Amino acid sequence: MSSSSSRWGALAVLCAVIFLDALDVSMVGVALPAIQHDLGLSTSSLQWVVSGYVLGYGGLLLLGGRTADLLGRRRVFLVALGVFAVASLLGGVVDDGGLLIAARFIKGVAAAFTAPAALSIITTTFPEGPERNRALSIFTACGASGYSLGLVLSGLLTEIGWRWTLLMPVPVAIIALVAALKVLPRGRDERAEGGHDLIGAVLITASMLLLVFTVVQAPEAGWVSLQTIGSLVGVAVLLGLFVFAELRMRHPLVRLGILRSGHIVRANLGLLILMGSYVAFQFVAMQYFQNLLGWSALGTALAFLPAGVLVAVTSTKMGDFADRFGTGKLIVIGSAALAGGYAIFLGIDRTPSLGGMVIPGMILMGIAFALSFPSLNIQATSGVHDDEQGLASGLLNTSGQVGGAIVLAVVTAVLTSGGGETLSIGSLRSAIVVSLVLALVGLAIAATGLRARKAAVVEDENVQVYETV
Repeated sequence: MSSSSSRWGALAVLCAVIFLDALDVSMVGVALPAIQHDLGLSTSSLQWVVSGYVLGYGGLLLLGGRTADLLGRRRVFLVALGVFAVASLLGGVVDDGGLLIAARFIKGVAAAFTAPAALSIITTTFPEGPERNRALSIFTACGASGYSLGLVLSGLLTEIGWRWTLLMPVPVAIIALVAALKVLPRGRDERAEGGHDLIGAVLITASMLLLVFTVVQAPEAGWVSLQTIGSLVGVAVLLGLFVFAELRMRHPLVRLGILRSGHIVRANLGLLILMGSYVAFQFVAMQYFQNLLGWSALGTALAFLPAGVLVAVTSTKMGDFADRFGTGKLIVIGSAALAGGYAIFLGIDRTPSLGGMVIPGMILMGIAFALSFPSLNIQATSGVHDDEQGLASGLLNTSGQVGGAIVLAVVTAVLTSGGGETLSIGSLRSAIVVSLVLALVGLAIAATGLRARKAAVVEDENVQVYETV
């Protein structure tokens, strides 16, 4: 098998796993009412079926990314994928709510190691440039397509039995694991030099876990409650200690100098806003379609399908677009499309128009993901040395997960602030405004990137003229 064939074979396996991760996240949402009924869970306990996964994923992503750099990306990926398969099986067979939540947490932890390991395997296997851009665009498109397909599959499988939504990933994970053993490159799975920063690992993991836990619990405990304020203070203290420790470590878990790169910071902020605003919007749309309009779970899932189809169809072209136009321009256009999609949905009422609101809004959001998601991944890992690709990948994934948890908590607070009017058109519109405002902020941040790049080009041209003279 040629070197090129080996690389693309490895990419196929990595795409299957990210597709599976995204599929698993979206599939459980529609099955929640059935899970609650069968296991006798309270509403507050039910949220932890979702939040438990987010807690494990968002809290350990940085550690997962750096572990892949230090212990070997291939090894970390394979072990974590095996744990993911076992946790999936456990979640599908348990009859206790606590055990189900524990299984979901373990799956989140496993995904926190597979996701950055997979992304860093791609960025260290494919050379920076057109080939890597194409690989990353296909990889990220598979994640977005898996999320959209998961919504549809969950509607179908829940009709058979909610356990199938949790068991379906098991055979797929096993097949991917067997294939990965054969096709993932060994020679390129180099380890970074340096020791293990246990102090930094404990501090950043504790701070991320506490942050995600705080924002998930805030709507129920109250944003100004002693519990929430105390937890946020705890997060600030832990992050301060982490920065203090990293500045003094010989081999830090996170080399803080990586954040001096403006394009990396903008990429992380961009994904935080993209994922945060969309996860929140999706939650609001689910409430609108199902609880206010009375749509079926499958009908609601199909409403989101245009965005997923658009991403899947255009996936192979995004790398070429990035090469031709640059990631900065694509992110600006994507951010504008995202804001436009949210703005269209401000017109929600009790008789929504499929052709005038639902489909156009979803298409714009599909355009936003098709352009922005792969571009942000390319931007966040460009110019980063191979021994820090896991770190860069972990930072990016953490931004997306933490953004989703924080914005969803804010939107939940907006929806529940009206008490008995929780599902009124007015409260739903207010919640969508949160996503719209964030999208506009993302557009402004993306625009600063274009100005920074233009200034850099002008400076470079001036230097060349001076040297010529």
